[in-house]
Amino acid sequence: MTRGVRWVVWASVVGMFVVILMGALVTKTGSADGCGDSWPLCDGQLLPAWEREALIEFSHRVVSGIEGILVVAMAVLLWRGFKQHREIRVLVPLALLFLFLQAALGAMAVVWPQPKTVLALHFGISLVAFATVFLPAVFLEQGDAFRALRGRPVTRSLRRLIWFAALYVYVIVYSGAYVRHTGSDLACPDFPLCNGSLFPGFSGYVGIHFAHRLLAFGGIVLLTALVLAARRMRGERPDIYRGAVWALWGIVLQAASGALSVLSRLALPMMMLHSAIVTLLFGVVTYLCLQSLPPYELLESQPAKGGKQASVSG
Repeated sequence: MTRGVRWVVWASVVGMFVVILMGALVTKTGSADGCGDSWPLCDGQLLPAWEREALIEFSHRVVSGIEGILVVAMAVLLWRGFKQHREIRVLVPLALLFLFLQAALGAMAVVWPQPKTVLALHFGISLVAFATVFLPAVFLEQGDAFRALRGRPVTRSLRRLIWFAALYVYVIVYSGAYVRHTGSDLACPDFPLCNGSLFPGFSGYVGIHFAHRLLAFGGIVLLTALVLAARRMRGERPDIYRGAVWALWGIVLQAASGALSVLSRLALPMMMLHSAIVTLLFGVVTYLCLQSLPPYELLESQPAKGGKQASVSG
């Protein structure tokens, strides 16, 4: 990539990260209604009132608008310069799709009241939007030598474990967002016990919070299993092994930041750290998904069914 293209690409990645954190700030400070039910204006005005909630919500909208311009610019530049890569031809349209889906869900949440299940989904969509700008950046930065590692196959069981881990992390993310939107954050005000109990049950707000804790613990177990499975192939696929180790560290730090959020009685820095770590964790597990797939050129060069050779792309 040229310096200008690289700047736009990584500015899009950083920008999406900031958008996600600002969206989390809106939720965690209760600023979602800071601009009333008007969009894109704020309480029907071009500039917001000088109030904390209005300023936070309006700032989130401004940054999201700037990020939208960056993602569109990134999409144009990558399509013009790198569309010979099948991965770019898939990821760039997805980046645009989830950019607009993310914006639409945000606008709908302002204009029309949404059930908490849908509001929680907004954060998950934002993470997918982050992954669709993060993966093209990583793919192009790796260089041919590192991308060639994908030509060394992984076992089917390891690939399935990687994709299941990514899906499981997404479920953890959704459950955490649901905890926040239902106001269940302090339903278990202690840690590691819940209201002094090892098993408080699954009813009401306590059940919502406790289920999220169980999912997080299951994630640590799952990613530990992934590290052990990837360790057997660390000589042939160091990228998979290192990524699995990063993912395990990420979910451990994520769990620790969640515990500190509870013990600090929802201190804003702890909650923001919680959102930042899970965003990076999701980027890592989606990177593992990409690396687990063979290069498209290799797929095309494999014999087609019936014994004929598939064509190789130019």
